[in-house]
Amino acid sequence: MVNKVNSRAPQGRLLPVLLTVQFLVSLDMSVVNIALPDMGDDLGFTPDSLLWVVNAYALAFGGLLMLGGRLADLAGRRRTLLWGFAVFGAAGLAGGLALTPGQLVAARAVQGAGAAALAPVALTLITVNYAAGPARSRALGLWGVSGALGGAVGIMAGGLLTDWVGWRSVMLVNVPVVAAALLASRRGVPVDRRTGPAPRLDVSGALLVTAGAAVLVLGLVRTETYAWGSGTTLGTLGVAAVLLGAFVAVEARKREPLLRLGLLGTAHRPVLSANVFSLLMSSGQFAAFYFTSLYLQDVMGYGPTAAGAAFLPFCAGVVAGSTVATRLIGRAGERVLLVAGGLLGAAGFGWFALAVEAGGTFLGSILGPSLVASVGIGLCFVPLGTAATSGVAPEETGMASGLLNSSRQLGGSLGLAVLVTVAANATGTGTDRASLAEGHAAAFAVSAGLLVAAALATALVHGRRPSSPVPPPRGPAPDPAARAGGSRVEAPPRTPLLKRRRG
Repeated sequence: MVNKVNSRAPQGRLLPVLLTVQFLVSLDMSVVNIALPDMGDDLGFTPDSLLWVVNAYALAFGGLLMLGGRLADLAGRRRTLLWGFAVFGAAGLAGGLALTPGQLVAARAVQGAGAAALAPVALTLITVNYAAGPARSRALGLWGVSGALGGAVGIMAGGLLTDWVGWRSVMLVNVPVVAAALLASRRGVPVDRRTGPAPRLDVSGALLVTAGAAVLVLGLVRTETYAWGSGTTLGTLGVAAVLLGAFVAVEARKREPLLRLGLLGTAHRPVLSANVFSLLMSSGQFAAFYFTSLYLQDVMGYGPTAAGAAFLPFCAGVVAGSTVATRLIGRAGERVLLVAGGLLGAAGFGWFALAVEAGGTFLGSILGPSLVASVGIGLCFVPLGTAATSGVAPEETGMASGLLNSSRQLGGSLGLAVLVTVAANATGTGTDRASLAEGHAAAFAVSAGLLVAAALATALVHGRRPSSPVPPPRGPAPDPAARAGGSRVEAPPRTPLLKRRRG
C-alpha cells in the first residue's frame, strides 16, 4: 500500500518548500526564452537547433509527468521530492557550465525530468497534509500564485540576468535556490511510512505514456517548422495517437496501473472536469502569455526588463483572484468558481483582442485586460487543485496530481502550437507593427474562446463532489461486492440527512 503520511506534518515548514517547487518549475519554462539569442551566439547554435533549448525541457517534462506522479505514490513523496530537487539543481549547474550546444540541450532535458518529478509531488503533498477546508484552500491558492509569479518573474529575471550577468546565470540561478530547498525539505517534509506490501511500477504503461506524450509534444512544438498538413507533423501526431491508444488499452487490464482509467469515469466527475478545464485553460493562458510578451516587445518596443515588469499587474490579479477563491470555495463550490473564473478570464482575453493595436499603450492595451484576465485565472487555481483530487484515495493522489499536471502541460503545448498558426495566418506576409498586432489580436480571440469552452465543459461535466475518497479497485474487473469487501477505506459516516430520514 502507498506510504502513509505523518498526520503531524510541520505545515509551517512544508508549505514554503512546495511553493518553491511550483515557482521553480514555472520559472524555468520562461526564464531561458529571452536568453536564447545570447546562448546561440556563444555556443554556436544553428537557427533551427536553438529552439531545442526550450523543446528539450518541454519534451522531458510533458513526457514524464505521469510517471513522476506515480513515483510519488510508489517510492514515497518525500524521497521523490528530494531526488527531483537534486536532479533539477544538478541539471541547472550542468547547463550553466555547458560548452557545446549538445551539452546545454541535454542539461535542459534532464532538468525537465527533474521538474516532472517535482510538480506532481507538490500538489500531492498539499492534498495529503492539509485537511479539506480553509487550510487546504489557502495552500492551493498560494500554490497557484507561486506558479503565476514564477512565469512572470522568469521573463523579468531572464532579461535582467542576460543583460547584466550573461546567459549562464539564467541556468545557474536555480542552484542556490534548490540547495536551500533541499535543506528545508529534509526538515519540513514528513517522512513516509509504508503500511503494506511494496507496490509495483507499471513498466509497460510508463514506457507507453512517456513515449506517447513526448512524441505528441514533439509534433506540437515543431509546427512552426513543419506545417500542420505536412507529412512530418501528421506522421508524428499519428505515432503519438497509436502509443497513447496502446497505453489506454494496457492500463484497462492492469491490476496496479500507472493511470487507473476509473479516475476519469462517472464516479470521479470532478476529476474529469478539472482535467478538461486545465487542458483548455492552459491552451489559452500559455499562448496569451506568449503573445503578450511579443506584443510588448515587437509592437510597443519594450525591452526585456520593461516587458517583464509589465506582467506585474497580471501577478497582482492572480493573487487577488486566488484570495477570493480561498474565501469562497467552501460556500460557492468548485463548479461555480471554475465557471466564473473561466468566463472572467475569457472576458480579459477578449478585451486584449480588441485593445492590441499598432499604437497601443500600457494603460490602454495592457493594464485593464491583464487585471480582468488574471483575476479570472486566479479564481481557478484553488477549485482546480481541489477538484483534481476530489474523492481520490490517498494511495492515488500522486496519480491524480500527475494527471492534472500532464493536462496542463499538454494543453499549453497544444494551445501555443495552434495559436502560433492562427497568428501567422492573420498576420500574413506583413512585418509592420499593424500586421503583427492583427495577428496577436486573432490569437487572443481564440484564447478567449478556449476559456469559454472550459467554462461550458465544467458546467456540463462537473458533478457533486464525493464526501470521501472512492477506493481504487483491487483487480482488473471486480464485482461491486468484492470491491466493497476489499476496500481499505472506511465507509463515510452517515450524513445528517440520512439520520433524519431514519428518524
